[in-house]
Amino acid sequence: MPADDEITALIHAGRVQEAFERLMPAYRRRVFGLAYSLLRDRGAAEDVAQEVFVKLWQALPRYDGRAQLSTWIYAITRNTAISAMRKRRRSLSLSDPVVEQEVESRGAQPAAEPADDALWRAVAALPDKQRQAVTLYYQDERGVEEVAAMMGLPVNTVKTHLHRARAGLAAALGAAGKEDS
Repeated sequence: MPADDEITALIHAGRVQEAFERLMPAYRRRVFGLAYSLLRDRGAAEDVAQEVFVKLWQALPRYDGRAQLSTWIYAITRNTAISAMRKRRRSLSLSDPVVEQEVESRGAQPAAEPADDALWRAVAALPDKQRQAVTLYYQDERGVEEVAAMMGLPVNTVKTHLHRARAGLAAALGAAGKEDS
């Protein structure tokens, strides 16, 4: 990405604030998208995205260029989201009064979903690693090698996740298509 090269050059020139000002709009959607794909909660993903950009601001002067800028940002995002998931698991319980109140306020009404988002519902239903691989590969248009680096997995493992995800999506969308007819 040419923007990444410009941002990296600014960092190495010591113009960190200018680099950050270019980095924010370039990565805002992607950081939020990755956080959301892992957390499946808009509010939590927004919190994680904000925390990621604070971490980036603090760490940007120490960015050494060993990894691509995008890979480095995605690793920070993934690790921050995983930490948030762990905190959430420890803090949430079905007997928690806040959780009970939320369940009661929602009642048994299903969430309204537009008919044209069957693909994204199917992607959201994939196992975490498959969902993350699909999001990075198709939505963010990353290569398999880059996805592997971002996820901290071997290339062949990412290929396996993508293969299984495609099979799962085909089955889910095929079943949904049969129900609609």
